[in-house]
Amino acid sequence: MRAFVVAGPRAAGVREVEPPVATPGEVLVDVSRVGVCGTDVEFFTGQMQYLRDGHAHYPLRLGHEWTGTVVAAGAAGDQDWVGRRVVGDTMLGCRTCDRCRRGRRHVCDQRTEVGIRGGRNGALAERLAVPADSLHAVPDEVDDTAAALVEPGGNALRAVRAARLAPGERLLVLGPGTIGLLVAMFARAEGVEVHVLGLPGAALDFAAALGLAAPHTREALPPLTFHAVVDASNDPALPALAVDLVEPGGRVVYVGLAGTPSLVDARALTLRDLTVVGVLSASPALAATIDRYASGAVDPRPLVAATVPLGGVTAVLGGQRPPGAGAGPKIHVDPRLPG
Repeated sequence: MRAFVVAGPRAAGVREVEPPVATPGEVLVDVSRVGVCGTDVEFFTGQMQYLRDGHAHYPLRLGHEWTGTVVAAGAAGDQDWVGRRVVGDTMLGCRTCDRCRRGRRHVCDQRTEVGIRGGRNGALAERLAVPADSLHAVPDEVDDTAAALVEPGGNALRAVRAARLAPGERLLVLGPGTIGLLVAMFARAEGVEVHVLGLPGAALDFAAALGLAAPHTREALPPLTFHAVVDASNDPALPALAVDLVEPGGRVVYVGLAGTPSLVDARALTLRDLTVVGVLSASPALAATIDRYASGAVDPRPLVAATVPLGGVTAVLGGQRPPGAGAGPKIHVDPRLPG
């Protein structure tokens, strides 16, 4: 089958590889859509921390924001999945440690991550083998474009939940990328007054075009009370800024990751009586994200600027926008397309 393989920094392309086989406990998925993520870019450029930590090695196959249809199961007990449209959890724990038994397999020390960690192949391919117990069914109300946004949506929904805002309270989102905009959309659906902060340019203009009433630059941020701040950026300076901007007694949520360490003064957290929460993984919110999309409470599809074939992935990872792409931050891949 055809798959996108990264052999080393900036050395990648479509290759013919052996198709996967579903072992007992796994299913085989025909992949219909995959989102390209900033994590994929870091693997492509060689900057991903997991490469330095030994959690990932070249060659590797990327793709963790995916959807598709189950075409085979490796065990009789999983045959009910065959023919169903699904998405899957990225974080696959060992299933035996205390964290996994407590339902926290997304922070298992021995976890593998689809398309990211531990040699688990990703979805930038025609077919994918994944554990059956990582699957979530996708209803007809959620099309492939929205389904491939369930994984980033789950991260965003967890961030909104961690902010613990009541309707009418005010949220500031730092970073108008995919996660930041999804945070804004989920929060707006819950009646929260949402403000977005970013650099001047196309990304902030797109946030305004989505109907988010208050996109701001740092220089033009009004002196408002923000009951919570979600940092969805990759800027190492913004975690400290989030602490400065939130109302005393409020909550700061970190869902973005910078490539270098961020410095936050613990004295500011204590003296301002802040609650600070980190969010890793969509895992605990995948089902709820599907429900939000299916109900129409949140429609993530405007975030997708273009859909390309596997042969277009190298250019996208290299920072090129596909010809005719819209203004949204997300690029999707359809492995069924020629090219």
